[in-house]
Amino acid sequence: MARATRPLFTADTFRFLNALALNNHRDWFDANREAYEKLVREPALELIRVMAPRLRRISQHLVASDRKQGGSLMRVHRDVRFSRDKQPYKTNVGIQFRHAAGKDVHAPGYYLHVAPSGCFFGCGVWHPDAAALANIRRYIDEKPAAWKRVVCAPDFADRFDRDTEALSRAPKGYPPDHPLIEDLKRKSHIAMAPLRRTEVLSASLPDTLSANCAASKPFMKLLSMALGLAF
Repeated sequence: MARATRPLFTADTFRFLNALALNNHRDWFDANREAYEKLVREPALELIRVMAPRLRRISQHLVASDRKQGGSLMRVHRDVRFSRDKQPYKTNVGIQFRHAAGKDVHAPGYYLHVAPSGCFFGCGVWHPDAAALANIRRYIDEKPAAWKRVVCAPDFADRFDRDTEALSRAPKGYPPDHPLIEDLKRKSHIAMAPLRRTEVLSASLPDTLSANCAASKPFMKLLSMALGLAF
């Protein structure tokens, strides 16, 4: 199993992100680009390389790409076209290991979020389009026992908190008293496990992420099945 021989992220990573939050403009970033490469991007790319063989043991359909552009490391530049907040740079590290069938973060996948304000591991499908969400709801309705067996399993339920963003009423076609109505009302099907900063700064971070991936594999497999994808 691929291992990190040293911590990949360091306290300086968090110091850089804090400084970027206070100096979120192009001139400062350009002047500190070397620090960004050393403290943020290179450690993130190395983590992706370490995780690649581990993820293949979870599923052959997960993408772990260390390309600097268009790979698993999400770009530092924010899309400000439709945002009131025009700050150009993200002040977190975002790494996604998505399903090969997906073209963006809306496909099933794993996600690592590293920020001074908090770190977490996520899995699932974030804001799927209407057709994908309908397929997941149909799966929940038609296979309630399989769904409950996965989301209620202690290793999953004790480790993860599921996103609570939901419709205010039952989705069209489902009765309000459906036994799984709370799951049917969800807008996303994601689960998150908080990470302590000490875990992120440890050489054993890949082991922590691998354990979360393994614990959430049944959930990921179930969502993939609902969407007609191999896992």
